[in-house]
Amino acid sequence: MPLKCLKGSEENRVTEVKTDIYVTSFGPVSDTDMEYTVDVFFRQSWVDERLKFNGPMNILRLNNLMASKIWTPDTFFHNGKKSVAHNMTMPNKLLRIMEDGTLLYTMRLTVQAECPMHLEDFPMDSHSCPLKFGSCKLISSFLLLFYFAGCEYTVMTAHFHLKRKIGYFVIQTYLPCIMTVILSQVSFWLNRESVPARTVFGVTTVLTMTTLSISARNSLPKVAYATAMDWFIAVCYAFVFSALIEFATVNYFTKRGWAWDGKSVVNVKKKEASVMKKNNAYAVAVANYAPNITKDQGGMPTISKSATSDPNKAKPEVKPEQNKKTFNSVSKIDRMSRIMFPVLFGGFNLVYWATYLREPVIKDMVPSK
Repeated sequence: MPLKCLKGSEENRVTEVKTDIYVTSFGPVSDTDMEYTVDVFFRQSWVDERLKFNGPMNILRLNNLMASKIWTPDTFFHNGKKSVAHNMTMPNKLLRIMEDGTLLYTMRLTVQAECPMHLEDFPMDSHSCPLKFGSCKLISSFLLLFYFAGCEYTVMTAHFHLKRKIGYFVIQTYLPCIMTVILSQVSFWLNRESVPARTVFGVTTVLTMTTLSISARNSLPKVAYATAMDWFIAVCYAFVFSALIEFATVNYFTKRGWAWDGKSVVNVKKKEASVMKKNNAYAVAVANYAPNITKDQGGMPTISKSATSDPNKAKPEVKPEQNKKTFNSVSKIDRMSRIMFPVLFGGFNLVYWATYLREPVIKDMVPSK
């Protein structure tokens, strides 16, 4: 039987293949494609009794071309998207045969494999990326893969535990969002008559939050659920939009108050005109009144009391109501917002960071035995 035929088929025995992986480099990891790249030395060892020999050497070092002339396990990576064997400057393969028929076959590979990710806690998330490999054609009755530690598997899986570093996202997304919310609350300290300035603050911060949310989503796959970063951006957007609504409310009540003040001023003017008209009519009547001049018993002239009435004391003067509203005033809503908005935003940050900075739980991770 040729050496490349299935070993163990003659006696219906199972071929035990021991495997080992030595990782030389890991990465990059793609969140959008949910995959990772790893560079490894993949080693396999098995016994082929047909290759026993007796000679002066205990180990026979063969050329890599001999690998095509003997039987080798048809191992492949189950979740691999792309695998490349290195051939520079020569094929990176090693083949050794011991005198008892044990073979050691090593090759250098770069594997691009799938990594299912659960991004609910992004960017404070952790993942377990598997690398699964097994036989391409043979079933467990002919071929069993063994890790060198002695565990038996039909399909072997190596897990790479990954934990994301949050520094990049703090600088790129979280700090700009926090600063935008703080900037939107500056408008509470402006006078309610400063309509252009407060409008610029509100519209600019809303547009900034929209831009930040779009750019943050571009680095993520199109998942059907919200991530931790999405919740943070959504709450920041709500604070910014609420600040704009608060300004619109203050502006509405300010204009309405001025409208009521205008009506009261008109009513006061009407009252003043009516009072002045009555006073003028009374003064004319007194001026046309001819007093009764008589002489008393002593011969001195006297004026009767009916002619001594003072027109200025006929009716008290009605003073117009003073307009209490002045420019550069502060609304009660603004006073409340200066305290309420920072307190609510600070409380949200405490709850958010306390929730997501805890030790993350890796989902779909196989517990170690």
